[in-house]
Amino acid sequence: QVQLVESGGGLVQAGGSLRLSCVASGSIISISTMGWYRQAPGKQRELVATITSSGSTNYADSVKGRFTISRDNVQNTVYLQMNSLKPEDTAVYYCNVHLYAQDWWGQGTQVTVSS
Repeated sequence: QVQLVESGGGLVQAGGSLRLSCVASGSIISISTMGWYRQAPGKQRELVATITSSGSTNYADSVKGRFTISRDNVQNTVYLQMNSLKPEDTAVYYCNVHLYAQDWWGQGTQVTVSS
């Protein structure tokens, strides 16, 4: 069983920064790919960034150079540092764990960027 608890969302002005955290429980976390996805109102959920168990990262083009994903395998935590935030980054952000074609999701945390 995998449980994910996100934190760090909130309201920020354009150009500001936020750091999201996701603490995961479960014995498979250390070998899983972890990531962040987001869903804006009226839009489909989209990938933001992923990080493999060995530390390889992948980013959506829209966040490259502004967002950084990292993980702490001792604390079973994945982070998303978001800088130079834009109003179009406004969405619910979801933590994800992926392993062996299975996905687990957190409850989501709201990020709102005002112009």
